[in-house]
Amino acid sequence: MNTRYAKYLLVLLMALQSAFAISQEKPNLPHNLTETEKGLITEYQFTSTRLSAPPSGPVRAAAEWEEVEYLLVTWNPSYPNILRQIVEAGLHECKVVITTQNEASVSNYLTTNGVDITNVIFLNVPWDSIWIRDYAGNTIYSNEVGDLALTDWIYNRPRPNDDVMPIAHAAQAGIPLYTTNSGTNDLVNTGGNYMSDGMGNAFASKLILNENGPGNPYGVSVKTEAQIDGIMQEYMGINRFVKMTTLPYDDIHHIDMHMKLLDEETILVSKYPPGVADGPQIEANIQYVLDNFQSPFGAPYNIEWIDSPPSTNGNYPDTGGSYNTYSNAVFVNKTIMVPTYRPEVDAPALAKYEEMLPGYTVVGIDVDNPGENLIVSKGAIHCITHTIGVADPLWIVHQPSDEANAGSTIAIEAYIRHKSLIAQAKVFWREEGESDYNELEMVPSNSDYWMADFTIPNISGNIQYYIWAKAMNGKELTRPIVAPAGYWTIQVENLSADAWAQNHISAAYPNPTTGKVFFNMNAIQGPVKVEIHNLFGQKLYEANVESGNGKITLDLNQNWQGTLLVTFEGDFGKIHKKIIKL
Repeated sequence: MNTRYAKYLLVLLMALQSAFAISQEKPNLPHNLTETEKGLITEYQFTSTRLSAPPSGPVRAAAEWEEVEYLLVTWNPSYPNILRQIVEAGLHECKVVITTQNEASVSNYLTTNGVDITNVIFLNVPWDSIWIRDYAGNTIYSNEVGDLALTDWIYNRPRPNDDVMPIAHAAQAGIPLYTTNSGTNDLVNTGGNYMSDGMGNAFASKLILNENGPGNPYGVSVKTEAQIDGIMQEYMGINRFVKMTTLPYDDIHHIDMHMKLLDEETILVSKYPPGVADGPQIEANIQYVLDNFQSPFGAPYNIEWIDSPPSTNGNYPDTGGSYNTYSNAVFVNKTIMVPTYRPEVDAPALAKYEEMLPGYTVVGIDVDNPGENLIVSKGAIHCITHTIGVADPLWIVHQPSDEANAGSTIAIEAYIRHKSLIAQAKVFWREEGESDYNELEMVPSNSDYWMADFTIPNISGNIQYYIWAKAMNGKELTRPIVAPAGYWTIQVENLSADAWAQNHISAAYPNPTTGKVFFNMNAIQGPVKVEIHNLFGQKLYEANVESGNGKITLDLNQNWQGTLLVTFEGDFGKIHKKIIKL
């Protein structure tokens, strides 16, 4: 065989291999297991002999609304228009990493459609599916704001290329990767069934208990709930892991299909018509959260409901309709991308996002069209995206003041951290309708807490405000991250002190009660003295609550019966609430 002919055969072979590789880049695996995969799952090797020790010190899992450096997607050619819109919106905010083994084709498609790919990074590694939320790593920081790393779990699908993709992501970003893949730390979990508030609290469905419990099909060690919680704490800094009952019509059982954390104390939840589909179980799950947990600020969670539309034929999931959801959205710095379906049902949902998140760029992306019907594969925008945080986070945590009385002075406090320490912090505020903000210096109050006393003007309108901080190394950031275009709003009222308190200490619930009773202390500032008397005026109970803002729980003595009077006393004076003790 002459040399020229040999070279020709080599080139032909390489071309055939390239064509084969490209053809292999076009599977369209659904979010759920295929029938073929169900047959493979018990034989597939999910665990690894490669030991991945946990981080050596305390870590913090980031929240989605924090700063991100990279947006991650896997380019499935079945959804080019959806992915193009995601990439285009993401490039306004950060670098975008696209996994593809056909860079030339994807690059040409994007540039032909007007997308500047200067900040696109192409990652040439094999992949199995588009559902990157479930198999990519999750951002963690040492010592709250220290070194950046990723934590990855065992993916609950027999899709080997997807499961190891976090290795490539971590190498691309130049950061460590910690994986729960061996020994008794062999934890199976998925990103769609995980939601973190950045403060050590996370939410999931009870799917994670089944996936790691007795009889699991993955061959991982059987774990109690406490052991699962321990792994999440060690690898991710999750100190409170709230798990809710799985839904009867959701095949995936990932919470991101029906709820989303918008901030540390606000949960957006999908709503169905009364008694329809998963609506009753979703409502029961949210009530379980409200009855048993408080936000990191010690107050009840704020619940925002958003209607889930039926499919075009009017069906919901219980009658064969798709799992349409607006909660399956993704934050990318100052942008939030929201799945959309049809203009007539999308408009109210997008308007609600704009109301809830003023200043954010809200981008609707159609996932329910004949050419690229992503939602019938049981996922939407959050499911096909992931992010990696910035290497230099400036972390600002603040519980917004929602209401205040005109002329009163409230404390605006924030927890602010940066590895170079904080040089300065301010509150910027303005009356609603004004264009310019006023500045109010914050001062260190306790360790990493900064505070400012803000006297509410005697006005009939509302106050808009945000917090700004500057680190010693010169980095600056605001919270909300979209400020000054976005802000928090204080509703200003003109009431006497006792009328203010009467309106903002809730009635007792449940009432009547056989045991515990709760009161919501909405926006009540400062210490509060609580007393319980019977109708004869006898004092049965007395306690001092350091800070009224939050939920107060009173555990009533089993011997107390009949009508009881609860007295709350503070800077506002005294007010009384009634309880019926059965």
